[in-house]
Amino acid sequence: MTTYIARPIEPPVLKELRSADDAGREMVPVTDEEGGAPLRCCLRRSVPGERIALVSYAPLRRWAAETGADPGAYDEQGPVFIHAEECGGPALDGLPFTNAHRTLRRYSAEGRIVGGRLVENGFEAALVNAFDDPEVALVHVRAVEYGCFLYEVRRDQ
Repeated sequence: MTTYIARPIEPPVLKELRSADDAGREMVPVTDEEGGAPLRCCLRRSVPGERIALVSYAPLRRWAAETGADPGAYDEQGPVFIHAEECGGPALDGLPFTNAHRTLRRYSAEGRIVGGRLVENGFEAALVNAFDDPEVALVHVRAVEYGCFLYEVRRDQ
């Protein structure tokens, strides 16, 4: 049976992003007074008082560097929230941030977009449907309201 794994930003990449992000900018930590920021390091929302940072991240570019894919014009970077210091990573298994409208953007092994879908409800079924296409190598889950990258999903055999 195939399962799907939400992938946080990996610790070595987080270390790089805390030094200089994918746009070459230095990290600027802040104390989150309100909480609620979707953290890509541990796949949960921040709580008031945590030290976080908004950094630029290029998820497809980094995946392509691992796999040898060439995303061409699909390479993009955008803002993501992370803890300003090392954290323990995700505490729960499963798929986070699924209780709101989301966009699933599907990519081929070559790094090209092969489809997308707005998900209003039935997130897990939509994810299964995305991976029903054998051309799909990975799926990016994005927030609808700002289009921000939330996490990547790959098949786990």
